[in-house]
Amino acid sequence: MPETEPSDTRTFEVRVPDRGYWKEQICCQYACPVGTDARGYVRAIAAGDYRRAYRIARGPNPLASMCGRVCGAPCEAACRRGKIDAPVSIRALKRFACGEHGPESPRFKEDETTAGFGGMEDLDCGGPEEMAALARESVRGRFVPAAGETVAIVGSGPAGLAAGHDLALLGFRPTIFEWEPVPAGMLHLGVPSYRLPRDLIRREIAVIEALGVDIRCGVKVGRDVGFDDLLREFAAVLIAVGAKRSRKLAIPGAEGSGVLGGVDFLRSVALGEPVSMGRKVVVIGGGSVAFDVSRTAIRHEEVDVSRMAMRQEGVRDVSLCCLESLREMPADPVEIREGEEEGVRRFNRVGPVEILLDGEGHVREVVFQRVLAVFDESGRFSPRYDPGERLVLPADTVILAIGQTMDLSFLPPGRDGVALTERGLLQVDRETLSTTNPKVFVAGDAAHGTRLMIDAIASGKKAARSIYRYVTGRDLVPGEVEAHRVLDRFGREAGYESTPRLPVPAAPVDERMGRMDHPVETGYGRADASAEAGRCLDCGVNTIFDSERCILCGGCADVCPTLCLKLVPIEELSLPPGTRETLCDGDPGEKWSSIIKDEDRCIRCANCERRCPVEAITMERYTFREEWRCP
Repeated sequence: MPETEPSDTRTFEVRVPDRGYWKEQICCQYACPVGTDARGYVRAIAAGDYRRAYRIARGPNPLASMCGRVCGAPCEAACRRGKIDAPVSIRALKRFACGEHGPESPRFKEDETTAGFGGMEDLDCGGPEEMAALARESVRGRFVPAAGETVAIVGSGPAGLAAGHDLALLGFRPTIFEWEPVPAGMLHLGVPSYRLPRDLIRREIAVIEALGVDIRCGVKVGRDVGFDDLLREFAAVLIAVGAKRSRKLAIPGAEGSGVLGGVDFLRSVALGEPVSMGRKVVVIGGGSVAFDVSRTAIRHEEVDVSRMAMRQEGVRDVSLCCLESLREMPADPVEIREGEEEGVRRFNRVGPVEILLDGEGHVREVVFQRVLAVFDESGRFSPRYDPGERLVLPADTVILAIGQTMDLSFLPPGRDGVALTERGLLQVDRETLSTTNPKVFVAGDAAHGTRLMIDAIASGKKAARSIYRYVTGRDLVPGEVEAHRVLDRFGREAGYESTPRLPVPAAPVDERMGRMDHPVETGYGRADASAEAGRCLDCGVNTIFDSERCILCGGCADVCPTLCLKLVPIEELSLPPGTRETLCDGDPGEKWSSIIKDEDRCIRCANCERRCPVEAITMERYTFREEWRCP
């Protein structure tokens, strides 16, 4: 019986395990918006089965390789190992698995087509066609396919790509309209190439195209094709546009020459467009985009050859200024550290007051005031300032990275029955992701605002299921495949409980600053990946106690290295109504004892199982996955 939190020395609040409890124990999978079994691929890496690791990582996630580079990794934030020392480097291990057997593997052949396909166990990165065949095989027999109806998708970011991938598997013919000259949305235009290689984007998208998804770049809805045309020609329309417009700052001087939007700047650099920049750059913002902007600005090479010849090494100065303290900053700590290594100067707890311009209207200085607090007592964003304390930074370029907004200008004036909220956002049903026009659906930023890449992927997959229901009239229902399996010889790697987290290897600063597309993180090799994967606590493994055999000797509690087990009288337990009678076989007056367990302390060492003299304890693995099927 698991202990959740002792309320005092005599009463323990406990939870009796149920179906939901076992799922929640696998914290990483439970936290993933698409339900990726991170524990599964991490343990497969520890066992040296890299092919299986990739299959598990790719199963629910069509953009697994890109996620291995830039995902916000909610699985890692939830990792139970983090409550002991540091979480497992799950994202880096996903990258490793994808590097071994995914599109970025050296064995991936971009131009190869495969006539035959032997099943999941035969996957060896033959090329886009073979990997597409794998995806088709994985869903075969779960539903009645659509009859090849066409679906239009506006936007080729992670939500649009995920929706297109799943719609193709569901039997549709999706067409993605992307007004930029390249696909992938902000993955290509907003994430710098030193974090996400462009050839990796191309390869992962090639697999989606091999499924039959038609991606048309350079086609702007509302200009080259009307939204009403899409409604007339396609069975359904999905709006999956991202938040690609930089949010402006309402302070004096913000419209001056030399003030740039963060995502606008990143887009121009990604497309190789000339960007006029000065030698003193001030970036305003404290999130991941702000660091992408800052680190890109440091790497940026001016296209004006004469200026390049004049510039001396080290003259460019990039300062990042944000409202938050270091601890409050939303940017990933790794990005903060790497940015500082590369020369980004950081100013915390400062808020912009005014951008001072010279006589020609160009940026000259930025004035900041000291921030006393960013959030109020209830945790809401409500900055308080000290107007008497000022910071003035010289600047000739200011880049605003304080958030993004969407551009819905492609909708016609009448909006074809698609209603907006009072805030100018699309009115969306949260359950179905449909709009007030039953033929129009929404996914990604347009549906729920700016979130993580993996949230956009989950949203795109959800929209695909809703479109299937709308077009075919058939329902898709979630089904969970669960299994409990007794482990006869469960063992762990030697010293796993004390192995420290291995930093993800990175290129030396002088080497990675040489060009824009030089990868910063170089990733784990096989030895380091196996060692890091071995730190996983394997939270799907549970200690199961047989009360009929237990003699209450206390040996299991005695050998527990983390003191996660306790033997206590059942009257000291705080239980839900009716539970005591159930546990006591209808006789709660009898003197009953119980074993309670603190799951946050358990490291799955199996000492208790080995110590039990009557074999009342077994180690059992619980697994689950979600499968959508026609009822």
